[in-house]
Amino acid sequence: MPLFDKAEIMDKDAIRRALVRIAHEIVEKNKGLDNVVMVGIRRRGVPLAQRLAKILGEIENKEVPVGELDITLYRDDLTMRFDQPHVGRTHLPFDVAKKKVILVDDVLYTGRTVRAALDAIVDLGRPECIQLAVLIDRGHREIPIRADYVGKNVPTSRKEVIHVRLTEVDGVEQVVISEEKDEE
Repeated sequence: MPLFDKAEIMDKDAIRRALVRIAHEIVEKNKGLDNVVMVGIRRRGVPLAQRLAKILGEIENKEVPVGELDITLYRDDLTMRFDQPHVGRTHLPFDVAKKKVILVDDVLYTGRTVRAALDAIVDLGRPECIQLAVLIDRGHREIPIRADYVGKNVPTSRKEVIHVRLTEVDGVEQVVISEEKDEE
């Protein structure tokens, strides 16, 4: 069934404000940025991680390394989703061992993507800790995972879909809630 955009949840300014707030929370919780690295989950987690790192750098006048993580091969539902999965690039220009890893994604839903990302990171080394930052938490967890930093909580039904659209990927900046449209 086709989806139609039901409502805009966040515009460009709301996204920016949420990221600035999350950045301040990261600095506060970690008492600065020593050993903090950002890891964006491909696809939209990567530009969000880059934006957060830039904001953190402006707040603390310190560069925060950013990496990107592809979790395709770590998904527990891989065979249900794709006949031939497309594996993207994982690029971490740093060792995760003994680092405070801030894992960044656009939407937290069932928790399966985050679980896969945790497995992937731990395979690369043993961080001091892993914290999760998401732009949207929509509920409906299937795995007991919660975000440390949330831009916006958006209760949804399972029929609804949250679309985060970012300039770097989509050419537009907004978060919308979509729903299946009944065809008549």
